[in-house]
Amino acid sequence: MSADLRYPIGKFEPPVQYTPELRRQYIAQIEAVPAELRKAIAGLSEKQLDTPYRPEGWTVRQVVHHLPDSHMNSYIRIKLALTENEPLVKTYEESLWAEFPDAKHGDIAVSLSLLEALHNRWVALLKSMKPEDFSRTWRHPESGVSTLDRAIAHYAWHGRHHIAHITSLRKRMGW
Repeated sequence: MSADLRYPIGKFEPPVQYTPELRRQYIAQIEAVPAELRKAIAGLSEKQLDTPYRPEGWTVRQVVHHLPDSHMNSYIRIKLALTENEPLVKTYEESLWAEFPDAKHGDIAVSLSLLEALHNRWVALLKSMKPEDFSRTWRHPESGVSTLDRAIAHYAWHGRHHIAHITSLRKRMGW
Protein backbone atom coordinates (compact mmCIF):
# COMPACT_ATOMS: atom_id res chain seq x y z
CA MET A 1 0.00 0.00 0.00
CA SER A 2 1.11 3.51 -0.81
CA ALA A 3 1.08 6.44 1.63
CA ASP A 4 -0.16 8.67 -1.23
CA LEU A 5 -3.95 8.84 -0.80
CA ARG A 6 -4.33 9.42 -4.56
CA TYR A 7 -2.61 6.10 -5.35
CA PRO A 8 -3.27 3.67 -2.50
CA ILE A 9 -2.00 0.70 -4.55
CA GLY A 10 0.64 2.75 -6.38
CA LYS A 11 0.58 4.20 -9.87
CA PHE A 12 -0.13 1.97 -12.85
CA GLU A 13 2.98 0.29 -14.16
CA PRO A 14 2.58 -1.87 -17.25
CA PRO A 15 4.44 -5.16 -17.27
CA VAL A 16 7.56 -5.53 -19.37
CA GLN A 17 5.99 -8.44 -21.24
CA TYR A 18 2.41 -9.64 -21.60
CA THR A 19 1.76 -13.35 -21.29
CA PRO A 20 -1.37 -15.51 -21.53
CA GLU A 21 -1.20 -16.00 -17.74
CA LEU A 22 -1.03 -12.25 -17.10
CA ARG A 23 -4.02 -11.76 -19.43
CA ARG A 24 -6.00 -14.36 -17.46
CA GLN A 25 -5.10 -12.57 -14.22
CA TYR A 26 -6.12 -9.18 -15.58
CA ILE A 27 -9.41 -10.52 -16.92
CA ALA A 28 -10.12 -12.17 -13.55
CA GLN A 29 -9.40 -8.85 -11.80
CA ILE A 30 -11.77 -7.02 -14.15
CA GLU A 31 -14.38 -9.71 -13.55
CA ALA A 32 -14.05 -9.26 -9.77
CA VAL A 33 -14.55 -5.47 -9.74
CA PRO A 34 -18.35 -5.37 -9.31
CA ALA A 35 -18.34 -7.81 -6.37
CA GLU A 36 -15.31 -6.15 -4.79
CA LEU A 37 -16.94 -2.73 -5.11
CA ARG A 38 -20.15 -4.01 -3.49
CA LYS A 39 -18.08 -5.43 -0.65
CA ALA A 40 -16.13 -2.16 -0.26
CA ILE A 41 -19.28 -0.05 0.13
CA ALA A 42 -21.38 -2.55 2.11
CA GLY A 43 -23.12 -0.91 5.05
CA LEU A 44 -22.04 2.66 4.30
CA SER A 45 -24.52 5.39 5.23
CA GLU A 46 -25.52 8.21 2.90
CA LYS A 47 -23.21 10.52 4.87
CA GLN A 48 -20.32 8.09 4.46
CA LEU A 49 -21.05 7.77 0.72
CA ASP A 50 -20.76 11.55 0.49
CA THR A 51 -17.36 11.62 2.21
CA PRO A 52 -14.33 12.38 0.03
CA TYR A 53 -11.77 9.59 0.01
CA ARG A 54 -9.05 12.26 0.37
CA PRO A 55 -8.91 16.06 0.74
CA GLU A 56 -9.86 17.61 -2.63
CA GLY A 57 -10.91 14.16 -3.86
CA TRP A 58 -14.14 12.64 -5.06
CA THR A 59 -16.68 11.29 -2.64
CA VAL A 60 -17.21 7.55 -2.33
CA ARG A 61 -20.47 8.06 -4.27
CA GLN A 62 -18.61 9.79 -7.12
CA VAL A 63 -16.07 6.96 -7.22
CA VAL A 64 -18.88 4.40 -7.47
CA HIS A 65 -20.44 6.30 -10.38
CA HIS A 66 -17.04 6.89 -12.03
CA LEU A 67 -16.25 3.20 -12.40
CA PRO A 68 -19.01 2.35 -14.89
CA ASP A 69 -18.45 5.66 -16.72
CA SER A 70 -14.78 4.88 -17.20
CA HIS A 71 -15.15 1.18 -17.85
CA MET A 72 -17.90 1.81 -20.41
CA ASN A 73 -15.48 4.02 -22.31
CA SER A 74 -12.84 1.28 -22.19
CA TYR A 75 -15.28 -1.41 -23.34
CA ILE A 76 -16.26 0.72 -26.34
CA ARG A 77 -12.62 1.53 -27.13
CA ILE A 78 -11.76 -2.17 -27.10
CA LYS A 79 -14.61 -2.94 -29.50
CA LEU A 80 -13.44 -0.12 -31.76
CA ALA A 81 -9.88 -1.50 -31.73
CA LEU A 82 -11.19 -4.97 -32.58
CA THR A 83 -13.21 -3.71 -35.54
CA GLU A 84 -11.11 -0.86 -36.91
CA ASN A 85 -7.46 -0.31 -37.73
CA GLU A 86 -5.94 1.74 -34.88
CA PRO A 87 -9.00 3.92 -34.28
CA LEU A 88 -8.62 7.35 -32.76
CA VAL A 89 -10.58 7.12 -29.51
CA LYS A 90 -12.39 9.99 -27.88
CA THR A 91 -11.29 11.44 -24.57
CA TYR A 92 -13.76 12.42 -21.89
CA GLU A 93 -13.48 14.85 -19.03
CA GLU A 94 -13.91 12.47 -16.12
CA SER A 95 -13.62 15.25 -13.54
CA LEU A 96 -16.54 17.06 -15.18
CA TRP A 97 -18.57 13.85 -15.47
CA ALA A 98 -18.11 13.41 -11.70
CA GLU A 99 -19.75 16.81 -11.13
CA PHE A 100 -23.04 15.97 -12.86
CA PRO A 101 -25.96 15.51 -10.45
CA ASP A 102 -26.25 11.79 -11.26
CA ALA A 103 -22.66 11.30 -10.05
CA LYS A 104 -22.76 13.68 -7.08
CA HIS A 105 -26.17 12.71 -5.72
CA GLY A 106 -27.43 9.70 -7.67
CA ASP A 107 -28.48 6.35 -6.30
CA ILE A 108 -25.42 4.10 -6.28
CA ALA A 109 -27.61 1.04 -6.93
CA VAL A 110 -28.03 2.19 -10.52
CA SER A 111 -24.28 2.36 -11.13
CA LEU A 112 -23.68 -0.93 -9.32
CA SER A 113 -26.18 -2.65 -11.62
CA LEU A 114 -24.69 -0.95 -14.67
CA LEU A 115 -21.18 -1.99 -13.63
CA GLU A 116 -22.26 -5.61 -13.14
CA ALA A 117 -23.99 -5.81 -16.52
CA LEU A 118 -21.13 -4.04 -18.27
CA HIS A 119 -18.50 -6.29 -16.71
CA ASN A 120 -20.48 -9.39 -17.69
CA ARG A 121 -20.37 -8.26 -21.34
CA TRP A 122 -16.78 -7.00 -21.11
CA VAL A 123 -15.40 -10.18 -19.57
CA ALA A 124 -17.27 -12.32 -22.10
CA LEU A 125 -15.68 -10.26 -24.87
CA LEU A 126 -12.19 -10.45 -23.34
CA LYS A 127 -12.45 -14.22 -22.85
CA SER A 128 -13.52 -14.65 -26.49
CA MET A 129 -10.52 -12.77 -27.89
CA LYS A 130 -7.78 -14.62 -29.74
CA PRO A 131 -4.17 -14.13 -28.58
CA GLU A 132 -3.39 -11.93 -31.58
CA ASP A 133 -6.34 -9.63 -30.74
CA PHE A 134 -4.51 -8.36 -27.66
CA SER A 135 -1.86 -6.72 -29.86
CA ARG A 136 -4.47 -4.63 -31.68
CA THR A 137 -4.23 -0.93 -30.94
CA TRP A 138 -6.10 2.31 -30.52
CA ARG A 139 -4.74 5.83 -30.61
CA HIS A 140 -5.58 8.16 -27.73
CA PRO A 141 -5.18 11.91 -28.41
CA GLU A 142 -3.29 12.44 -25.14
CA SER A 143 -1.47 9.19 -24.37
CA GLY A 144 -0.79 7.88 -27.88
CA VAL A 145 -1.01 4.31 -29.14
CA SER A 146 -2.06 1.57 -26.74
CA THR A 147 -2.35 -2.17 -27.26
CA LEU A 148 -5.33 -4.03 -25.90
CA ASP A 149 -2.90 -5.93 -23.67
CA ARG A 150 -1.90 -2.64 -22.06
CA ALA A 151 -5.53 -1.51 -21.88
CA ILE A 152 -6.72 -4.54 -19.94
CA ALA A 153 -3.71 -4.31 -17.62
CA HIS A 154 -4.57 -0.67 -16.99
CA TYR A 155 -8.25 -1.31 -16.35
CA ALA A 156 -7.50 -4.26 -14.06
CA TRP A 157 -5.39 -1.79 -12.06
CA HIS A 158 -8.05 0.95 -12.38
CA GLY A 159 -10.75 -1.08 -10.65
CA ARG A 160 -8.45 -2.10 -7.81
CA HIS A 161 -7.18 1.50 -7.55
CA HIS A 162 -10.63 3.00 -6.97
CA ILE A 163 -11.80 0.21 -4.69
CA ALA A 164 -8.68 0.87 -2.61
CA HIS A 165 -9.70 4.53 -2.37
CA ILE A 166 -12.84 3.34 -0.59
CA THR A 167 -11.30 0.59 1.52
CA SER A 168 -8.41 2.78 2.65
CA LEU A 169 -10.88 5.54 3.63
CA ARG A 170 -12.90 2.99 5.61
CA LYS A 171 -9.76 1.86 7.38
CA ARG A 172 -8.64 5.41 8.20
CA MET A 173 -12.10 6.38 9.44
CA GLY A 174 -12.69 3.14 11.37
CA TRP A 175 -15.82 2.29 9.36
